[in-house]
Amino acid sequence: MVDSHAHYDNERFEADRDAVIRRSFESGVTRIINPGCDIGSSMAAIGLAETHPGFFAAVGFHPHEASAYLEGDMERLKALCSHPKVIAVGEIGLDYHYDYSPRQVQREVFKRHIELARCVRKPLILHDRESHRDVMDLVRSEKGWEVGGVFHCWSGSREMADEALEMGFHIGIGGSVTFRNANRLLDVAAHVPDERLLIETDCPYMAPEPHRGQRNWSGLLSLVLERLAAIRGTTAAALDCITTDNAVRLFKLPC
Repeated sequence: MVDSHAHYDNERFEADRDAVIRRSFESGVTRIINPGCDIGSSMAAIGLAETHPGFFAAVGFHPHEASAYLEGDMERLKALCSHPKVIAVGEIGLDYHYDYSPRQVQREVFKRHIELARCVRKPLILHDRESHRDVMDLVRSEKGWEVGGVFHCWSGSREMADEALEMGFHIGIGGSVTFRNANRLLDVAAHVPDERLLIETDCPYMAPEPHRGQRNWSGLLSLVLERLAAIRGTTAAALDCITTDNAVRLFKLPC
């Protein structure tokens, strides 16, 4: 299994971070991708990638942190992208649910990240919460489709998913697919083509049932895989092969 989205730099892992990562690999996860949320978080993700084989980093400013972006930060991110274990630009995008950063600031910072990804030829790890139209318009206008990537923790409709798929993007599905109120996501989970599906935890958030509300970790990724396999009428083993191959291909991970 490849956990295509995890946040082990988060403070909720402060007491036992390395031990949880080691247990994750012992549980059957073969690779973990940790996106950054700002410069410090991105550097922390790289540090973990240097420590743990099978661990990889992405770099960028989460939309919540867009207001903290400073002139010169994009050059710092570009330099970080040269690290051999940095495999994507992210977690980037727009979040109109919390609006922790002004929307116009979010959009400007998002555009600069797409430009960076096109420059360094790395895929995008996208955050889209209640901002779908603007995210899609910016990905189109800034030519983000040239490098592709994944819409992580998908929360939109099937029609929105079709729009993302038409531009060549992958769809990341996590613990919310196990929730009782996930009817719209179930439709998307059954609909995404095999070759565009990724699995993730988004840990420490979004723990799957029956662990909802607890700290999530990559060892619970098997619950996402099993639920998805049941929805799609296949086996967990077969879907594991598919989603692992997809992640390896998209992020150019070592086999």
